Amino acid sequence: PVRLRQLLGNLLSNAVKFTEQGRVWIEVNAAPTTEGTVEVTFLVGDTGIGIPASAQRRLFQKFSQADASISRRFGGTGLGLAIARELTRVMQGKLDVESAPGRGSLFSVQVPFR
Repeated sequence: PVRLRQLLGNLLSNAVKFTEQGRVWIEVNAAPTTEGTVEVTFLVGDTGIGIPASAQRRLFQKFSQADASISRRFGGTGLGLAIARELTRVMQGKLDVESAPGRGSLFSVQVPFR
């Protein structure tokens, strides 16, 4: 629960930070698997500034942001998404992003639970 709270907190914090107007949401879905676990998918979305495809590769690296103007405009260290990726890995899950400039972002976290 602590890791999951930190992971979702990081994603929600970013969504709020980069959405000056519009909305931020979270959706949770669960589906049983053939291995006897439950695959839980957390979707964190926003209608914020969005992220260019060319910058998405760097998002999950430590101390990295989409571009230099982001840290000047919005602040932050560039650690939140790197931490989120590591927490997801530790929970044997998967973290993905879909985003486009001016259209917002959707982060998807899939984690197996017993």
